[in-house]
Amino acid sequence: MKVTVDQDACAGSGQCVLIAPGTFGQRDEDGVVTLLHDSPRPGLQEDVREAARICPARAIRLTMP
Repeated sequence: MKVTVDQDACAGSGQCVLIAPGTFGQRDEDGVVTLLHDSPRPGLQEDVREAARICPARAIRLTMP
């Protein structure tokens, strides 16, 4: 799984960080998503899928190699 984020689309809700903190972070100044790891290990992939699914701005994109 490959993860990308669209920081311009991000609403800063932080749901992704709550669900998958090992993959996503937030900038302190505005809460915009940051990507900590673009290829999460298999044990984290279900949480990353859930984070993408609930993102209100649809700022998280997942692709399969």
